[in-house]
Amino acid sequence: MNIKPLSDRVLIEPAKAEEVVGGIIIPDTAKEKPLKGTVKAVGNGTKDEEMIVKPGDTVLYGKYAGTEIEIDGEKLLMMRQSDILAIVEA
Repeated sequence: MNIKPLSDRVLIEPAKAEEVVGGIIIPDTAKEKPLKGTVKAVGNGTKDEEMIVKPGDTVLYGKYAGTEIEIDGEKLLMMRQSDILAIVEA
């Protein structure tokens, strides 16, 4: 399925949560929510806010930012560009 976010929204694929710590398997309910992800798609922006992020960017976002959605079995986050804290540059 092809998703195109509207206005200043961004679709992000969260980084995978750490599953094994020192040989101990952590259950899904106890895993720390990742705060880093890859931008999959962006909207066109608004007249007041230009889109700075682009698909492929690695970004950091707030712990409770965005709305979780599932598309074709893949868990993604939809959030406003203003919820993104930083772009990670290599």
